[in-house]
Amino acid sequence: MPGNRAVVYEGPGRVAVHEIDYPTYELKDGPGVNKANIGRQARHGVVLKTIASNICGSDQHMVRGRTTAPEGLVLGHEITGEVVEAGPDVEFVKVGDVCSVPFNIACGRCRNCKEGKTGICLNVNPDRPGSAYGYVDMGGWIGGQAEYVLVPYADWNLLRFPDRDQALEKILDLTMLSDIFPTGYHGCVSAGVTTGSTVYVAGAGPVGLAAATSAHLLGAAVVIVGDLNEERLAQARSFGCETINVADGDPTDQVRQLLGHDAPAIGEPLVDAAVDAVGFEARGHGQNAQTEMPATVLNSLMTITRAGGAIGVPGLYVTDDPGGVDEAAKEGSLSLRLGLGWAKSHSFVTGQCPVMRYNRNLMMAILHDKVQIAKNVNATPISLDQAPQGYQEFDKGAARKYVLDPHGVVGKRAA
Repeated sequence: MPGNRAVVYEGPGRVAVHEIDYPTYELKDGPGVNKANIGRQARHGVVLKTIASNICGSDQHMVRGRTTAPEGLVLGHEITGEVVEAGPDVEFVKVGDVCSVPFNIACGRCRNCKEGKTGICLNVNPDRPGSAYGYVDMGGWIGGQAEYVLVPYADWNLLRFPDRDQALEKILDLTMLSDIFPTGYHGCVSAGVTTGSTVYVAGAGPVGLAAATSAHLLGAAVVIVGDLNEERLAQARSFGCETINVADGDPTDQVRQLLGHDAPAIGEPLVDAAVDAVGFEARGHGQNAQTEMPATVLNSLMTITRAGGAIGVPGLYVTDDPGGVDEAAKEGSLSLRLGLGWAKSHSFVTGQCPVMRYNRNLMMAILHDKVQIAKNVNATPISLDQAPQGYQEFDKGAARKYVLDPHGVVGKRAA
């Protein structure tokens, strides 16, 4: 049995690579494992040899100490890998298959899974609906920033790539199917993006860039991306987005100027659709650009979006934030202008993206060269040992999507 090394959260601002146990078909006690899940059998699971596992902005929230994640938690919910072992109850997935793993862990049996709401499966997390690998309050399933990882309910959860060689040639693109590409796409679909739409995406991190890519794929006429980071805004411009730096002032005024609306008028349309790809660590605009103001993005999107428009909210919001700016924020309570959204008949869609709703079609778009998601998010392979450096650089605002490459497969293909 081979060894196993993984990226482990050691406390606020610290991650390191540790030796951990090789996966078995039983969930054992450990950091973050729900007591009700200890001893849970996963004969329906497979062991993957991890080909790629990406660093996500959601991981950064934990590493910054902005959640209740326990020290010792193995990180990583964006996983692509090769099946090296299959449990006795696995029927269709075979050893040697190269697969994408939705970050949602779903049973395929409960009411929500049967309705396609795999982000809120009722059977995998005793704490609340919904689960994910290597994440706080998500049941304790071991993370995938590791050499090997267990995937439960494998026949249901895994997306098998149809051709191994083709998949490995496009592995940098395909690894985005586990989370950020479907998440960005879900934000756009939730916001009603379609042919000819005008779209505003708040946030030029990897999810925001994936949302902007998705808006183009869905036929948007104009895609505007707002952020404070000029390097990330330049990345958005590299594939045809308009951009605004919200440090320069109110994004509403900047969007109005880009779309040719010089002066406000009653009922004046700004954008048809908007996507919040920032989440609860949002900062203000203009003079408040360095001040954390967790409701800023959502409130600005209600102003920017036309009456009757919709807002997709794939950005993460939490129920417990030890670093919140006030007591309300620490429990996820924000000062929203809900009356404005109500008056404008806005639609809002929040929560985990149900990855399985989109990943197969997005896979086909990648395999048939309809989209270049890895290029658009500036996917950058690094070794497992470079993970601490990758976390530090990403936290400082690097305009990259870091892809951990535990076995050197991705780097070899990218060279």
